[in-house]
Amino acid sequence: MNALVTGGTGFTGGHLARWLHARGDTVRVVARDPARAADLTALGLEVVQGDLTDPASLRRAAKDMHVVYNIAALYRRAGLPAAAYRAVNAVGVASVIEAAAAERVRRVVHCSTVGVHGHIDGPPANEDAPLKPGDVYQETKLEGERLGREAAQRLNVELVIARPSGIYGAGDRRLFKLFGKVAQRRFVLLGNGLISYHLTHVEDVCEGLRLCATVPAAAGRTYIIAGAEIPTLRRVIELTAEIANVPPGRLRLPVWPVWLAGAACEAVCTPLGLSPPLYRRRVDFFTKSRAFDISRARRELAFEPLVQLRDGIARTLEWYREQRWI
Repeated sequence: MNALVTGGTGFTGGHLARWLHARGDTVRVVARDPARAADLTALGLEVVQGDLTDPASLRRAAKDMHVVYNIAALYRRAGLPAAAYRAVNAVGVASVIEAAAAERVRRVVHCSTVGVHGHIDGPPANEDAPLKPGDVYQETKLEGERLGREAAQRLNVELVIARPSGIYGAGDRRLFKLFGKVAQRRFVLLGNGLISYHLTHVEDVCEGLRLCATVPAAAGRTYIIAGAEIPTLRRVIELTAEIANVPPGRLRLPVWPVWLAGAACEAVCTPLGLSPPLYRRRVDFFTKSRAFDISRARRELAFEPLVQLRDGIARTLEWYREQRWI
């Protein structure tokens, strides 16, 4: 197929663009700064300038496409107003679908997040679990789902929503603070580490997204895309330490004093436009359970995650070594 990928210079979008190209699709990538996608251009992918806040650029990018994968998103950044998140993560989704409809694109696959479910009270959660976003990123991602569905229904576009969980792999920088810090023997655990932490290797996410685009019956559906294993955070730490051949960290701190310290840092730094050294949401990482049921994706998409957690972590650590981060 002719496939358009937004967010192609990001971790997941870049992997997806290469994944689809390797499987025979003709891939066009939308990038705010095409110069950052030189590696994709070298592979023979087409890179065009565009932005989710620029509807005209999206329509130009969608011309002659069969499917659009909307991967672009504004992730958590210090000091940004809620309006900036909403422009990309919510209104931008509707703009992508409107551009697709204008260019007669058959299907849009929108990458949301399991974060829209918030803390999971009765794990594992499926797609029908309560929606309880906990911060502006998750709130605007949920709003993006709503605006996307409304636009798709109004414009007769097939929309498939994917909610991946904990994406990691070679090229990921966000989870370096977990895997990399454990390998460096600098990781500090808050609490007992017995919460569920459901990870998904980026290759499995790419295959899940591809299935969302190609399975006819997926039109109009929502799917959780996650790995086959649901370990505790403590197990992830122990496994990472074992692979890195270092002892697991022994330093543990109580949660709530650190949470209060994070709240104090935000109260002081945010009004000044400074990045706080500690956030409450970083503390939430140690307290919110994330475990998900992928039965619907297995049943309706024939999705089956193939990358085992041990292998995925090993490959991620190897990439960190190549970058000389560890």
